[in-house]
Amino acid sequence: MIPNSFDYKKATSVDEAISLLGDDVQILGGGHSLIPTLKLRLNAPGTLVDISKIESLKVIRDNENSITIGGGATHASIAADAALSEHAPMMTQAAKEIGDIQVRNFGTIGGSMAHADPAADWPAVLLACDANVVIQGKGGKREVDIDQFFKGFYETALADGEIITAVRIPKMASNRHSVYVKFKQPASRFAIVGCAVGIEMEGGVVKSARIGMTGVGESAYRAMNVEKALVGQALTAESIEAAVKNVTEGAEVMSDHYASQKYRTHLAHVYVKRALKMLM
Repeated sequence: MIPNSFDYKKATSVDEAISLLGDDVQILGGGHSLIPTLKLRLNAPGTLVDISKIESLKVIRDNENSITIGGGATHASIAADAALSEHAPMMTQAAKEIGDIQVRNFGTIGGSMAHADPAADWPAVLLACDANVVIQGKGGKREVDIDQFFKGFYETALADGEIITAVRIPKMASNRHSVYVKFKQPASRFAIVGCAVGIEMEGGVVKSARIGMTGVGESAYRAMNVEKALVGQALTAESIEAAVKNVTEGAEVMSDHYASQKYRTHLAHVYVKRALKMLM
């Protein structure tokens, strides 16, 4: 299908992009979430503001205590980043599993986060990473903890007129000892069930754990019951089996033509166990 007509403006800086935002205006980054909805006329903005050429949004910076990923960084650039591979391997693993090579080369982490698709990979991984989201609007900059960012079905903490300018990934023990696995749709490679796990070990037992789930419910969530069950336990097949029993507790498990509610629940158990066993 052909989209409705719209005005097109290309921004050369974050400040310029924010100044152009207003009623009936949307941001265009990589376009892999927005353009399909435009073609189907599910989305019909009056103006698109293109931020794809703002170089400052593409930078991935290795800091002393964190790694800062620009909101316009592509999935491919994240997959290839050496610092992320060392300090948060679940980030590079997830990036390599997104879509196909064209999607990875043009799609951006900020665009995926803002779209908040319930089957997207980044929400689960960023929840497990304990990331901070840097947001900028006409009122200035603010930071949102990732646990407060994803609000529900295609819903985030972003307000009108705001842009995700960066994501900060802390350098911490659980991020260095991390993994991402998913059962994917064969065509789109979206997660039917995806699981990101970061574990900190001390004295042979789990000191802390963060587990992010995607594809299961209407939005990504942390499997906090599993996290709590693991703390203080040695990471064994037995302790893992006991901990994952409540992985979908509190989540409204989806059912669609890809997987029934029962099958999704089963997959959630299987993939959390698989991820945890990879970290033994």
